[in-house]
Order: sequence, then structure tokens, then C-alpha cells
Amino acid sequence: MTQAHYRVKKAVIPVAGLGTRFLPATKAMPKEMLPLVDKPVIQYVVEEAVEAGLDDLLMITGRNKNALENHFDRVAELEQVLADKGDAKKLFKVQESSQLADIHYTRQGDPRGLGHAVLRAKSHVGNHSFAVLLGDDVIDFRDQILPRMLEVHEQTGDNVIALMEVPEDQIHLYGCASINETSEDDVVQVTGLVEKPAREEAPSNLAVIGRYVLRHEMFDILEKTDPGRGGEIQLTDALEYAVEHPEIAGGVRGVVFRGRRYDTGDKLDFIKATLRIGIDREDIGSDLRSWLKDFAKEI
Repeated sequence: MTQAHYRVKKAVIPVAGLGTRFLPATKAMPKEMLPLVDKPVIQYVVEEAVEAGLDDLLMITGRNKNALENHFDRVAELEQVLADKGDAKKLFKVQESSQLADIHYTRQGDPRGLGHAVLRAKSHVGNHSFAVLLGDDVIDFRDQILPRMLEVHEQTGDNVIALMEVPEDQIHLYGCASINETSEDDVVQVTGLVEKPAREEAPSNLAVIGRYVLRHEMFDILEKTDPGRGGEIQLTDALEYAVEHPEIAGGVRGVVFRGRRYDTGDKLDFIKATLRIGIDREDIGSDLRSWLKDFAKEI
């Protein structure tokens, strides 16, 4: 196979989760629409994909997710009001989200896990490699990882997952990888994967985070993957099968991420992300930094 064969243009973004950790805020609003400062979480994810050259996006949605489609659609009445007011800055922000990419939507139906959500993209993706970006996992735009993952996939033809070192007492919250080192400092060969292991059973402290670059053959594996942890079809289980049978869908490599990443599905991480992003904003950063310093003295 040539490098061109593994060139990726399509991305899949699963956003069907209920967001129960943010109730009651997510009772009527998708968790992906919660704002980090003044932009919803999902827009950061879409912008990351577009910045990496992926402009054909498929969102795997569920019930009560219409707000996602509305956000990336045009709102002619609002645009006209802003145009009449001469508010070009706000008009640009409103129009920007509807011009980012070619975005498609399909529903997951039954909530049968991440692997099942990814499998719903099979007809859209076709016989091409593709990226998966989890809709509540935000990578800081200054610390990109997706371009590197795409590069490794194109060079090797292997599936590529993003890995990040986490404290040992948190590894049970993630999929966990066992690895062999390679000649490249940020790339490892994955030799095994386990979903949410107990601390004492984890093969490493390298957690799988929400970015994947996969070969289309992974769909065939997912179709044959039995429900695993939680009675759901786990993407981790399908990737473990690929590790064991590289002749079917290629092996699995990991790119180790050492930058800023925000799990916006976690309340504390969401607050941290808001503060970190806010501090670096030109319009509010200076005032927010000053206030935080004063607030820190009070506590």
C-alpha cells in the first residue's frame, strides 16, 4: 500500500452520550454544547479536525442532540440583526461555525458503546482510513496531536491511538496500553489494551485518550466484537483484536501526548479548562488572572 492509500480526509465524532455527570444542566442541552468561555466544547473539537485537514465530518448523535445541528447551521435572522447593527465581529463569530466543514449527522440508535457508535459510520467512511475524535475531549490548540497521528498512520499503515501518562490512581478511568518503545520518542508499539483496569492490574500508566486514526478494516472487527465491559461494544476490545491479528487490520501504534488536554465530561476538569482558556484570552485574560491571584489569597 502507498502512503496516499492511508491519507485521511474524514473524521467521526461520537456525541450520543447523555452527559449525566452534568445534570441538571444537560437535561435539555447536550453536554457538548456547554461553553468553554464563549464557545461550545464541540466547536473546539471540530476546529481541531479542520485544522488537521479533515473537512468531511460525521457526528454520531442521539436523542435531544438537535442543538448540535443548529449550532453548525446558519441562523439567517440573527445574522441579519447583527448585519443591520453593523456588528461585524459578532457576525463573523456566528457565521464561522456554519462554515467550518462539511458536517453530516447520523443517530446511534441504541446506546451500545463507543465501538457501536464508530461502527455506525461505516457507510459514510467507506474503504478509507478515518479519524475518531471524542466530542467531550478537548486538546488545546497550541498542543496539537492529530497531525502527528495522521503522519504516523500514513507512514506505517497501522492504526494509531493517542496515549497520555496519568497518575496511577486514575488509570482505572481509562483504557490502558501495554507498549514497546520504538526509535521515535513520541511513538510506541502497542502490545496490548485493557479497558479500565484496576490499579494493581494496569500494565502501565499510559491511558488511551479520545483521538484515534483507524483503518477501514476496523469496521469488520467491530461487527464481530462481542459486548464487553458494561455490556457495551468497546472500541478498546476491537483494537486489542487488531493488536493480536495485525494481518487483518494492521497493528496499533500509540502517539504519546504531553500537552494540555481537557476532559470536559468531568466537572472539575471542565472548570479548569474554562480558567486555562480564559486566562490566555486577549479580551479577558489579564483581568481574570488578576482576579484569580486575589481570590487565591482569600482561600
